[in-house]
Amino acid sequence: MKKGRQDGAALTIAQGGRAQPASRPGKVSLYTASALRAGMAAMARLPSPLMSTQTHTRFEDAQALLIASLFVALGLAFYRHAGLLTGGTAGLAFLLYYLSRWNFGLIFFVINLPFFWLAVRAMGWEFTLKTFAAIGLVSLWSELVPRWIHLAEINPVFATVMGGFLVGTGLLMLFRHKASLGGVGVLALYLQNRRGWRAGKVQMAIDCCIVLAAFAIVTPDKIAISILGAIALNLILAVNHKPGRYMGV
Repeated sequence: MKKGRQDGAALTIAQGGRAQPASRPGKVSLYTASALRAGMAAMARLPSPLMSTQTHTRFEDAQALLIASLFVALGLAFYRHAGLLTGGTAGLAFLLYYLSRWNFGLIFFVINLPFFWLAVRAMGWEFTLKTFAAIGLVSLWSELVPRWIHLAEINPVFATVMGGFLVGTGLLMLFRHKASLGGVGVLALYLQNRRGWRAGKVQMAIDCCIVLAAFAIVTPDKIAISILGAIALNLILAVNHKPGRYMGV
């Protein structure tokens, strides 16, 4: 066949170096389909530009802990001013605060102390140290925020929803920087790893106990409104904290 000859019988180079007739128009040859599948599989194995594995710097972690803890403290201030409560160690701290009127930030910090040992065993030192810093900052901000913001009156429904959004956003930031607010969440993870108990059920059981205990201190209508705040908080986490969407560590 002479070079440049166009006789309608175009050739394709296939496996083994053999020349095979090209497929008819509108059809894909077996060799082309096989190569296409192999190429697509190879591309699927390549890292996506959106999936960065670059770790957070210390400055990024520090600013996240500061801002997240301030968000949480502001949300808790809304709860406290409206006489509401929440779950976990924060809810237990609210119950003790309503009973004694002691320093809320100090109560919150002391309640979390026993859980740090579990955090080290279950999550490691990096997580524990960041969590310790976050809890300390929330305790500090919880005492400073009421001095900076004086609320004469706040609608309880707005307080619980906005408080839930603020606390949920703060927790989301902490989770993305490998930290938390410790407490019963760490206990739930520890029991799941050691005993095989599902962390979600353990957390729910403890929160239910806190709500039941609250009936002796808080009026039923305030408890019902507080449940709305828990829904708002978990909505933020459920929508924005999904595996694979955020690769920063």
